[in-house]
Amino acid sequence: MQTKLEDAHARTVEDIAAHFGTDAARGLDPAQAAERLKSHGPNRLRRQKTRSILSILAHQFQSVLVWLLAAAALMSFALGEFAEGGAIFVVLILNGGIGFFTEISAARSMEALMRIADVKTRVRRGGQARMIDAHGLVPGDVVILDAGDVVTADLRIVKASNLQADESVLTGESLPVTKSADAVSGDAVLGDRFSMAFKGTAITQGSGEALVVATGMDTEIGRISNLVQTAESEAAPLERRLDLLGHRLVWLTLGLAALTIGAGILRGHDLVAMIQTGVALAVAAVPEGLPVVATLSLARGMWRMSQRNAVITRLSSVETLGATTVILTDKTGTLTENRMTAVRYLLDGHDARLEGRDGERHFINAAAGTRLDPAADEALMWAIRVGGLCTNAELGDGSKEGRTGDPMELALLQAVGTAGLMHADLLETYPEIREHAFDPVAKMMATVHADGDRYLIAVKGAPESVIDSAAQVMGQSGTHPLDEAARRRWKMRSSKAAQEGLRLLGLAMKHSRQDDAGPYTGLTLVGLVCLADPVREDVPPAIAASRAAGVRVIMLTGDHAGTAAAIAREAGLGDGDLTVIEGSELAGIDADTVSDQVRERVLGADVFARVAPETKLTLVSIYQQAGHVVAMTGDGVNDAPALKKADIGIAMGKRGTQVAQEAAHMVLRDDKFATIIMAMRQGRVIFDNIRKFVVYLMSCNVSEVLVVGLAVGIGLPIPLLPLQILFLNLVTDVFPAFALGLGRGDGNVMRKPPRDPGESILGGAHWIQIGVLGTAITIATLSAFLLSLSWLKLDSAAAVTVAFLTLALAQLWNVFNMRDPDSGLFNNDVTRNPYVWGALALCLGLTGLALWLPQLADLLGLPDPGNRGLALAFAASLTPLALGQLWLALAGPGRR
Repeated sequence: MQTKLEDAHARTVEDIAAHFGTDAARGLDPAQAAERLKSHGPNRLRRQKTRSILSILAHQFQSVLVWLLAAAALMSFALGEFAEGGAIFVVLILNGGIGFFTEISAARSMEALMRIADVKTRVRRGGQARMIDAHGLVPGDVVILDAGDVVTADLRIVKASNLQADESVLTGESLPVTKSADAVSGDAVLGDRFSMAFKGTAITQGSGEALVVATGMDTEIGRISNLVQTAESEAAPLERRLDLLGHRLVWLTLGLAALTIGAGILRGHDLVAMIQTGVALAVAAVPEGLPVVATLSLARGMWRMSQRNAVITRLSSVETLGATTVILTDKTGTLTENRMTAVRYLLDGHDARLEGRDGERHFINAAAGTRLDPAADEALMWAIRVGGLCTNAELGDGSKEGRTGDPMELALLQAVGTAGLMHADLLETYPEIREHAFDPVAKMMATVHADGDRYLIAVKGAPESVIDSAAQVMGQSGTHPLDEAARRRWKMRSSKAAQEGLRLLGLAMKHSRQDDAGPYTGLTLVGLVCLADPVREDVPPAIAASRAAGVRVIMLTGDHAGTAAAIAREAGLGDGDLTVIEGSELAGIDADTVSDQVRERVLGADVFARVAPETKLTLVSIYQQAGHVVAMTGDGVNDAPALKKADIGIAMGKRGTQVAQEAAHMVLRDDKFATIIMAMRQGRVIFDNIRKFVVYLMSCNVSEVLVVGLAVGIGLPIPLLPLQILFLNLVTDVFPAFALGLGRGDGNVMRKPPRDPGESILGGAHWIQIGVLGTAITIATLSAFLLSLSWLKLDSAAAVTVAFLTLALAQLWNVFNMRDPDSGLFNNDVTRNPYVWGALALCLGLTGLALWLPQLADLLGLPDPGNRGLALAFAASLTPLALGQLWLALAGPGRR
C-alpha cells in the first residue's frame, strides 16, 4: 500500500489516501512515519560520484601524442640522454598543467541538486502540525503549503486556496501554475498536472494541503538527476580530430624510425647510434608544441569569450562551438526577456497598443497608428485602473529584485505607470476594502474599493469568464448592453489574439452600494488586456546571423504549440511555414529505435512545445545520430541531462539553476542568445587558426624528419642532434605557432556554412602544402650543410651549427607562408598580427642565445661557425620563403 504511484495526478484524493493508508485530516501517526522512513529511506537524492582531482589530471595525459612523447623520453633516459628526456617531460608537464587548471572547476550537478533538499517542511502528523527536516518526509505524509515554501517532495494536492506554484525549473514555463485538488487526465504532460506539486518547485501564492506520493529518487527531480548521471558526455570534435591526427603521426613516426634504423644498420652504422637516431626522428616527427599551442590558443579563446559574457568550462568546447550545426534553444529568458509586458488593450470599437522599450513606452491608436493620450480615452483609462487595482503585486523600488507578485499583475502595474499614474495614488483614490481571492471555478478574482458613497468592484480573470459575466460593455460614448452576438465577437477577438501567442486577461467593473455584493454578476466589460513575454531586441538579428552561417535554430519550450509558434515567428525562426511538434507526440520515443518517418519529422521541426526532460535528451541524441554537432541551451533542473549530453551545453548565468550551469559546457553571464552567436564565431576563428598553426608546425616537423632521414639514407653525418630538434620544436616553432593561434579571423567567417563535423583538421590540400613547404626547408638546410662541409671546409660540428641555424631561420620565415592565398603579399592576416612580429623577435633572440651563450651552446652542441657560416645559413633560410610565396601564388584564391 506504500508503493510509488505513477498516475497520482489522475486519481482522486480519496483513492490516494486509501492507497497510502493515510487519514488526510490527521496525517500519519509518528510511529507510521518512522516505520516508512526505514523502508523508503531518507528523502534525499542519490549523490553522483564527482570527478576527482586525479581523474581530471589523468584526462590531460590521454592523448596518443603525449604517450608517444613519453615513450621517446623514456628511451632517451635508457640511452643516458638525460637532458633530452628531461626536456620532453617538461613539455608534458607544461601541457598537462595548463589543461588541468582550466578544468578543475568541472560540473558538480548532483551537489547542486542536494542543496535543493536542505530545507524544512511543515507536516501534519497525529493531527498536529509540526516542522520537520525535509529528508524525513515519507509517502503518505500530509504537507501544509503556504506562499514562499519550497516543495520538498512530489505531492498530490488535497486542498487548494488560490494556490500557485513556479515550476519553471522543471517545465521551463515562466508563469506560475494554478493548482487544484481535481484529478486530471492520465496522459497529461508534466506541465499540465495541475493536481500535483513537484519537489524543487516553489509556492508563489495561496495555501493548501497535499499528500506525499514520492520522495527522493522516485520524484520527478530525482528521475531527472538519474538522467544527468546516466547521460554520456560526447567527446568534443577537436579532441576527436587531434586524436586522429595523433594516431596517424604515431604510425608515421614508427615507420620512419624503423626504416631509418634498418637502413643505417645495413650501411654498417652502430646499433646504439641508430637507436639514438630513431629517437631523434621520433622527436622530429612529433610536433611537441602542438598540444601546448592548441591548449594555449583555446585558453586564449576562452578568455576572449569570457570578456564578452560567455564562460567556457572546458577548453575543447571553445572550438566545438565553431562546428555547431544545430542550436536547440530554450524560449523563456533566452529568446524572450522572461517578463510579462502589456502590449495591447482590446476595447469596444478600437484597440490601443503599447510600444517602445522600458522607460520610453507609450500608447498608440492601433487603427490610426498615431500616438494616443490615455487620459483622453475613458475606456482605456478604466481598463488601466482596473488592472492596477485588482492585484496583489508590488513594484517596490522598480528594480527586478524589488518586484513581488504574479508576473502578469506586475505587467499591469507597469502599464499604470506608462499611463502617467502612480499605483499608490490610485489606491489612495480608491482605497481597498476587501479582496475576493482567485476562484478556480469562476476563473476570476476581484477587489472592492471605496469610491465616494459607493463601492467600486474591480474584476479580472479568464477572458471567456469575464465576458460571460458581463451584462454591458464600456464604449467610447458610454456603456451599452452586451448581447450574445457581441459576446461572440469579443471571444473571437480574444481567440485571435491568443493565436498570436498573447496571454489575455478580461477586465471588468461595477459600482455597488454594498461592499459585500456578489462580485461576478452584472459586470461592465471594460476590455481585454494582451500580455506577452517580449522577444529580446537582439534575438531576430542573431537568428538571422546564425541562418547566414548555416546553423539551424530550433526552439524547445514548455508553452503550448500556438504560443510557441507565435514567439518563434516573431524571433525569426524557420524559413516560412513553421513545423511545430507537441511533446505528447514524442512521448516514449527512443533515439535508437525511432522510425525513419518520425526521425525525419523531428529533424525537420522548427519548434517543440510542451517537451518533457527525457524528450529533450532524446532530441539531442536524434540530432547527433544524424551527424549534427548540437548546442543546447537551458536554465532549469529539467535541462541538465540534455545539457550534459549535447556537444555544447549552454546554461544561463543570471536565471539558470546551479544544476544546469554545472552540467553545461558554457554559461552565458548575460543570458543573451546573441552571445551564443558571438561565441560560435570565435569558435570558427579558433579552428581556422588551429588549422594554420598545425600546417605550420607539421611543415616544420616534416623538414626535420627529412633532414635527418635523408642524411642517414645517403650516408651523411647526422646534421641535427635530438636536443637541437627539441629546442627548435619548443622555441622557434611554438611561439610563431601560438601567434598564429591568436589571429582574429576575417569578416566572412560567419557567412560560410559550418564545417562537416567529420572533417579532419588537415585535408588533402593541407598535406600537399605541408609536403611542399617541408621539402623546401629540407633542401635549403641540407644544401647549407653540404656547402659548409665542402665549400667552407668547416668541421662536422660547425656544419651542424650551420644546418641548425638554417633550419631555425627558415622555420621562422615560414610563418609568412601561412597567409590566405587570396590575401596580399605584404598586407594580410599574418603581417597584420602583432603577435607574429613579437614571436619572431623573441625567437631570434632565443636563437642568438643558443649560439652565443656558452653554457647553452655547449648543451646543444653548437660551436661558432664563423661569419661566413652565419651568412650562408641566413641566405639559405630565405629560399623556402620565396618558394612558399610562389606556391601560394600558383595555388590561387580559395584553396584553403
